[in-house]
Amino acid sequence: MKCYLLTTVDNPYHPVDEIDKWNDFDLGHGYRTLERFAKVAPAVTGLADAEEQRNINAAVDDFVRLNPEFYKKIVIDD
Repeated sequence: MKCYLLTTVDNPYHPVDEIDKWNDFDLGHGYRTLERFAKVAPAVTGLADAEEQRNINAAVDDFVRLNPEFYKKIVIDD
């Protein structure tokens, strides 16, 4: 299953491979992407992993669809 990650279009760091640098850049610019995303797509316990990933992917798609000039998605093949 594909996993979607959310980032801003100007963040040069990868949100998995360089998470500390990615987060420092994000917070340093006042974006608070993780905080904003958590408000829209909070973790739900008890879901199957695939179902939870589909919910996360849908939330990432929503962020990008509503703010394409600011957010972009990164796709990781599992």
